[in-house]
Amino acid sequence: AGRAWGSRGMEAAAGCCRGPLPAWWQLLRGLLLAVLAAGSCQGNSVERKIYIPLNKTAPCVRLLNATHQIGCQSSISGDTGVIHVVEKEEDLNWVLADGPHPPYMILLDGNLFNRRVMLQLKGTSRVSGLAVAIAKPSPPQGFSPGLKCPNDGFGVYSKDYGPQFAHCNKTVWNPVGSGLSYEDFDFPIFLLEDANETQVIKQCYQDHNVPRDGSGPEYPLCAMQLFSHMHAVTSTVTCMRRSSLQSTFSINPEVVCDPLLDYNVWSTLQPINSSGKVDPEKEVIIVATRIDSHSFFWNIAPGADSAVSSFVTHLAAAEALHKVSDVHLLQRNIMFTFFQGETFDYIGSSRMVYDMEKDKFPLRLDNIHSFVELNQVALRNDSVLWMHTDPVSRMNESVEVQVRNLLDILSNSSMGASVTLQEAGYSQPLPPSSFQRFLRARHIPGVVLTDHKTAFQNRYYQSMYDTPENIRMQYPEGLSPEETLEYVTDTAKSLAEVATVVARALYRLAGGANNTSAIQADPKTVTRMLYGFLIKMNNSWFQSIIKPDIKGILGDVPQHYVAVSSPVNTTYLVQYVLANLTGTVVNLTKEECLNPEKTPNSEKEMYEYAWVQGSLDPNSTSRIPYCVRSTVHLSKALSPAFELRQWGSTEYSTWTESRWKEIRARIFLVASKELEIITLVVGIAILIFSLLATYFINAKADVLFSIPRDPGAVAY
Repeated sequence: AGRAWGSRGMEAAAGCCRGPLPAWWQLLRGLLLAVLAAGSCQGNSVERKIYIPLNKTAPCVRLLNATHQIGCQSSISGDTGVIHVVEKEEDLNWVLADGPHPPYMILLDGNLFNRRVMLQLKGTSRVSGLAVAIAKPSPPQGFSPGLKCPNDGFGVYSKDYGPQFAHCNKTVWNPVGSGLSYEDFDFPIFLLEDANETQVIKQCYQDHNVPRDGSGPEYPLCAMQLFSHMHAVTSTVTCMRRSSLQSTFSINPEVVCDPLLDYNVWSTLQPINSSGKVDPEKEVIIVATRIDSHSFFWNIAPGADSAVSSFVTHLAAAEALHKVSDVHLLQRNIMFTFFQGETFDYIGSSRMVYDMEKDKFPLRLDNIHSFVELNQVALRNDSVLWMHTDPVSRMNESVEVQVRNLLDILSNSSMGASVTLQEAGYSQPLPPSSFQRFLRARHIPGVVLTDHKTAFQNRYYQSMYDTPENIRMQYPEGLSPEETLEYVTDTAKSLAEVATVVARALYRLAGGANNTSAIQADPKTVTRMLYGFLIKMNNSWFQSIIKPDIKGILGDVPQHYVAVSSPVNTTYLVQYVLANLTGTVVNLTKEECLNPEKTPNSEKEMYEYAWVQGSLDPNSTSRIPYCVRSTVHLSKALSPAFELRQWGSTEYSTWTESRWKEIRARIFLVASKELEIITLVVGIAILIFSLLATYFINAKADVLFSIPRDPGAVAY
């Protein structure tokens, strides 16, 4: 309005006379333009003075499956409330009943973040959102927002197969599971990852919001605003249908949700043609584990025991086997498989089984000789590792013979080691495991190795507290990052022992006849992997084994959520760690390595080639890159439900993640409603007065801004 009036005023002034503008008018115009320019430049700094952004937060987002939605969201413009700190349950009374300034934005102590408290807050309109401070140390009673019966309905047990074991009737695997991650909240919930930001909020609360003498605090009050509006609603069926319609009829389609997807990582001990088919008579032993985890908050999934302990052990066993001199002579091949998305109803394993059934994978189900799965293995009592088998398939005599042989080989391989393997019991069903998806398709002899006989030892399953501390990783004080990377912890030694036992058993199972005492997993490799996958991805070892064009994946704090963009960091790193541990350095130039099909004798269909960064040259800041040849491959980990467009499937996983526009949080001081109304009224009054004044000045511009004539001038 100021610029518009200025131009019109100057035109009017210029039109009333024929001659240069007077000096005083040029000065006025210059001042006006300077004020307008300064105002536009200062806009951002004014916002910074009003708001304090919270940069280290993690939101709860909306996920959907075939039947319902879970998670959290804010209104489209964000939700705002007066901050109230809740450090004990009695503090909730102020929020739920006594406080005079609803709605409230709660800063909740991590020890109170449980199902009972959350359902109280869910049932009231006096709460507009929640910020959760991480409990330190972790809640001693345990905390698992997952289900008591993980992946229920998508494993092998059902009314048609082992009905006595269906829905965890025999064993409740995750007794501390509250199911909180599978509730739907209509207000935003954020995790505060930075203790300093948590302290800033508490200080703001102390300065402005603490009740005085039993009465409510006076304005201005400290408030918080959370933005996490989700685009998808109701279910996967609804959101995928809407996205599909948009893609069909709109030039600029607005997709509202995306399937959870990524890639499985797999390799074989003896190379196979990845684009062909394995001979039907060739037997393959599958070794499997999952590489994803989950928690209540988006992309906060440390998964120390639930995922990392098992896939690190798996990687170490693969390395130990590849060092054996006669592996190329083994009667049976071994396939090392790392499944993605298993937390969400077995996305990765169900897709691999589907591909095998549809001849879209080099192996068929008939090629599988046996199946060994590493599950949670870090929290063992008295160094005992439990062997779980399927009691239903073992009723088949031929399967029972093979399972018994498998159990005997595993038990014998642990002799002389510090790990003892024991059978969980014939009547004990399988725990939640990828093996169950293979059993749904075919009776396969198999065993699942875990650190628990019945219920999980892990009291922080699928939570933000399943951290290195949970698996007792400890380092001496004062170590540099490089020293910490190389320091061999007791946890690393323990998992290396498990990897050694597994590697020796696999060698025997594959037909190896030599002494297995030389087969030994390297604790130093294990400790490096634990550091990289649990503490700091951006370390010197990981930097040296990845491609230069993906070095950006190396963030500081590792997370293992499957997500919707692929491959995620974990998948990339498992791929390149496996290639580093099991591959061979070949003497190829960069061009030859990147284009192996142009290189003679490269056997491109049998091997994958990767040009990796290499370690730093000791005498400079440059790296020494090299080419790695391995049998490591990726295969799609997208639920068959989306391939078949069966979004309401009960056979396959249907999990999707909602899209959103922005995720952010900030705090600021808010005035009373009365003051806000007065400010609004005064502002409107000033606006009306300004419009009237502008109209009057513009209408009378020829009078107000006329230049008096020179009395000495003569008019003709």
